[in-house]
Amino acid sequence: MLSDRRPRLTPAIADVRRAVRESIAGEVDGTLVLVALSGGPDSLALAAATAFEAPRAGLRAGAVIVDHGLQESSADVASAASAHATSLGLDPVLVRTVEVGSAGGPEAAAREARYATIEGARRDTEASVVLLGHTLDDQAETVLLGLARGSGPTSLAGMPHRRGSIVRPLLGVTRSTTVRFCADSGLEPWIDPHNADPAFARVRARKTVLPVLERELGPGIAASLARTAEQVREDAEALDHFAEEIIEELAEPAEAGIALGVAALANNPAALRQRLIRLVVEGEFHVSLTRAHTLEVAKLVTEWHGQGPVDLPGIRVVRRGGRIEFQSASHGTASP
Repeated sequence: MLSDRRPRLTPAIADVRRAVRESIAGEVDGTLVLVALSGGPDSLALAAATAFEAPRAGLRAGAVIVDHGLQESSADVASAASAHATSLGLDPVLVRTVEVGSAGGPEAAAREARYATIEGARRDTEASVVLLGHTLDDQAETVLLGLARGSGPTSLAGMPHRRGSIVRPLLGVTRSTTVRFCADSGLEPWIDPHNADPAFARVRARKTVLPVLERELGPGIAASLARTAEQVREDAEALDHFAEEIIEELAEPAEAGIALGVAALANNPAALRQRLIRLVVEGEFHVSLTRAHTLEVAKLVTEWHGQGPVDLPGIRVVRRGGRIEFQSASHGTASP
């Protein structure tokens, strides 16, 4: 809980408050911002800093607490987090209990349930944004796991500072800073036992892999990975922007689908060509292609030797004349 004394302005408190102040600066006067609060040091530091900064920016601040029900004491943890939020002056304070499914594994299922609940709370309260407590260390772990899995730029770009109504003010703040913030503020955070469970890949990256990299390659690995994410994101966003600008000019109607000209695809660099393919498939059929699937389609442009259609989940792609045609898989098996 919060001690009776007013905390002095330490470097940790100043850093977290500054990050929050910069992140909420553009919100409309009088609107509500919500903090997604678990009770851990990251989200608790974020909640305390938001409770301080929001009124000074002309904003209201509340909290949403998601009880996943995955631990026996989860209701008690949610209740303690709610008490923290109330003592900090946040209002409203919402506690939402969710049922976590199993699709995609426990981490993915919990994340999906959490984000859906957070968005529901934002809509119910008409909040402009929800602030999440991901730190620089979380960003580094995300990039490291993406590298290990051989993921593309979307994964290597890590978590964006803002996407829609989700804002992550602390991506430039280290986990040690949020822990220090809580200590300096007299706040007692909850320590999630799952954060020490080596059954989770993220925990192994945090507790084993990153310390080894720091020891063998020198300090600052987490910050370097976070900078990498920022640079990759900038490049990826630029290429996505170019693809979206030119797709309307390149796309043509086709029987039961849409088509792209072979020459236009061939004249673009691979990174842009593959984005155009993914973009037209997602826009027309609401299907997200993997890199392997995208490369199979790209071979109809770059390695053409008369091969037949490429069958992918939900769609069929065929080269016909000077066009690559994308059709619904239910349309049939027309020959090129």
